[in-house]
Amino acid sequence: MSATNLKFPFLNSMSRFARRSLAITLLPAGSWAIYQMFGENGLIAIAVALPLLWALFGGFEQTETLDDVSKENQQIAQADQLENRINDMLFAAAPDARLALFCLELDSAADVTRRLGEAGLNSIQDRLQMRYASCLRNRDIVFRSGPLHWTIVATPSSKLNLEVAIAQANRLQNIADEPLLVDEDRLYLSSSVGFTVAQKPFKGAHVLLSQAQSALSEAILNGPNSIRAYTPSKANKFAKAPSFHLQDLNGDIDTSLVAWFLPQISTDTGEITGFEALARWQDNNGHIHSPATVLPVLEQHGLMERLTDLILTQSLKALHTWDAHDLKIDTIGVNFSQTDLENPKLYEKIAWDLDRFEIEPNRLCVEVLESVIAGDADDVIVRNVTRLAEMGCQIDLDDFGTGHSSISTLRRLPVHRLKIDRSFVAKADLDSEQQKMVATILMMAERLDLACLAEGVETLGEQSILAQLGCRYVQGYGIAKPMPLDQTLDWIEGFQDRQLIAPEIGRKNS
Repeated sequence: MSATNLKFPFLNSMSRFARRSLAITLLPAGSWAIYQMFGENGLIAIAVALPLLWALFGGFEQTETLDDVSKENQQIAQADQLENRINDMLFAAAPDARLALFCLELDSAADVTRRLGEAGLNSIQDRLQMRYASCLRNRDIVFRSGPLHWTIVATPSSKLNLEVAIAQANRLQNIADEPLLVDEDRLYLSSSVGFTVAQKPFKGAHVLLSQAQSALSEAILNGPNSIRAYTPSKANKFAKAPSFHLQDLNGDIDTSLVAWFLPQISTDTGEITGFEALARWQDNNGHIHSPATVLPVLEQHGLMERLTDLILTQSLKALHTWDAHDLKIDTIGVNFSQTDLENPKLYEKIAWDLDRFEIEPNRLCVEVLESVIAGDADDVIVRNVTRLAEMGCQIDLDDFGTGHSSISTLRRLPVHRLKIDRSFVAKADLDSEQQKMVATILMMAERLDLACLAEGVETLGEQSILAQLGCRYVQGYGIAKPMPLDQTLDWIEGFQDRQLIAPEIGRKNS
């Protein structure tokens, strides 16, 4: 027990901030009284003694540093210990107090983890931990509950309500929005937050954690940079299953894996130029799972090629459907994994699918991760990419700038378009360094006769600066979110109708 708690128990109930405020308030009056009684010698004596007294009462303890939070987190390193801490907090809460519990995860956490590597990931997590600690009170809990995932519990208070919780969630998001330096490069991140607000009689910590995670799952599907509060009506749909198994896919991945479509538009004409196909999963209980949850299971069971087959088939069907409605969509982008590209029969398989749906090869964009073809790519991969390009397929190099490709790689392989990663696009309208990075990529692409598509465009400001810098294509949640095929029909018609409404230009009649 500290000297403060031992000798002055009443101070234990006061926050460190309150103790400091009390001491600062009394200091002028105390100094005047000592001067009146003992003169200058008294002031000299108190100047020497004051730092010792300040240390005795815990004045030099820090309330908002990583060290304090880290020590506390070391005591709750396991999930059950975290629940015990929350239950203790609930038990000690006043009758009229409310508690807010937040679950926060960085957007595209799996991609960020892959790009940073273990050392970079640990560094980023430590720095974010310090930032989160800086905006919390002394008794709040901040717990790193997974890679780029945090659980944060606000101390129960009678003043805590939904509006206060939303404001706190916004503060937590703003922390991740601030750039982080990684090897002298700026890294822009965003986060999604789910939270629950509870009041007495409190449910157990396990229930509150499940509620906040359910809200986070909904936020991630509506993200990036989304905030969602827990609502019982959506709990079953977005609840996070404790684990994911192959049998959760209804026993039939053909009906559980569904393609959703993300629009891509031209900054020159404002027209829709294509869509990117993205996978979505739904289990027996109606739970919706993110790719980060399901992909490892599919990889473990050797089903990645089956996944690509399903998404490719649904994508070509989508092109056929849009053509039938005369919606004039030029291309569809499908992601191909390293496993897909290593299949010697990939070319024949894609050629057969294109012929089956009567789709011209130039309408299929084969999206390949930069990390897959960087450096000395496998001969089979090079052969497949080359033959697909010769057939007429467009080759998109995905996540450009995050891997290790060189100009020689771009010249050696028949790449048609670079997809500029979100990390360069974020805040490009506000950050001159981001603008320089994007401008450099665009200039290099122009010299190599390559088009560019910017990913993750979330604001009109980002879209505008990209257009000014000369990026011809953009996609992102600021334009539209991924949607199932049936919803694309109304969205395309509505978007195209808006494009036909030209602004009136002319003089006013006097």
